[in-house]
Amino acid sequence: MDFLTIIQLLDSTVRLATPLLLACLAGLFSERAGIFDIGLEGKMLMAAFFSAAVAAATGNVWLGLLAGIGSSLLLAGLHGVASITFRGNQLISGVAINFLAAGMTVLIAQDWFQQGGRTPSLIGGGRFTPFDLPFADSLSGVPVLGPVYSELLSGHSILVYIAFLAVPATWWVLFRTRFGLRLRAVGENPAAVDTAGVSVVGLRYAAVMICGLLCGIAGAYLATALQAGFVKDMTAGRGFIALAALIFAKWRPWHAMGACLLFGLLQAIALRFQNIELGGITIPVQAMDALPYVLTVVILAGFVGKAIPPRAGGEPYVKER
Repeated sequence: MDFLTIIQLLDSTVRLATPLLLACLAGLFSERAGIFDIGLEGKMLMAAFFSAAVAAATGNVWLGLLAGIGSSLLLAGLHGVASITFRGNQLISGVAINFLAAGMTVLIAQDWFQQGGRTPSLIGGGRFTPFDLPFADSLSGVPVLGPVYSELLSGHSILVYIAFLAVPATWWVLFRTRFGLRLRAVGENPAAVDTAGVSVVGLRYAAVMICGLLCGIAGAYLATALQAGFVKDMTAGRGFIALAALIFAKWRPWHAMGACLLFGLLQAIALRFQNIELGGITIPVQAMDALPYVLTVVILAGFVGKAIPPRAGGEPYVKER
């Protein structure tokens, strides 16, 4: 494998890891506040549809992004009402959101566009296009560092850079601000936070809405940057892979980025190297495509070490009187 092939493989890894990273950070905020959210998949799917639909109808990808974020925030608010206000089962609420999004997106798409549950292909201003970083062309001829900068770091859409900048931003918010300290405390001991006079409900709603914001960007990226439109179930389990990456990272932002890049690398390998021959045996393309999902099962089965979630995670808080 030559150096250029490695660069191209890593470039695909970055693109494929972006929606996973955004969804993983979304789950990180929610679960650090004690709200388990397995509805990441549904929020991403809903955002992917509305971002593509509005971008196709208006020809403006930024309006599509806002529509995707808005639809994801709506589902996040629904999850918050069910699990925080009414103290319902958080897992059941997340499952309901996934089913709701899977059905509604196809139904609305068919009624809106009559194209079998998909949107028209996005062209022109309806898509996020890649752009080059400064001096990318002039540095491309420099050995080693040139291709890394011009081919790997440059040439992505703006949402890719937003996703990776969100990692240090998440670390700073959670570990260097009063809001982050309180949010983490709510996930560990909400009674202590309540005793200090801080609203547990308010903090948990804030975390859930941040989760909805990031899922909205992730879904919009899928439909308007990674692909050129919405198709049925296009998230393809990425929400669940993001949850596995979150557990693998043990609810830490920088480790979450590494875990998502690992999953992205497996997806990139599956797309680039198909029907590989090892020792005279041909590995079918289906086996390569299954690699990210196999790793998800391995992680969730607990083979990567014990991951301890926030102590108050999944438990509705009842205010003491």
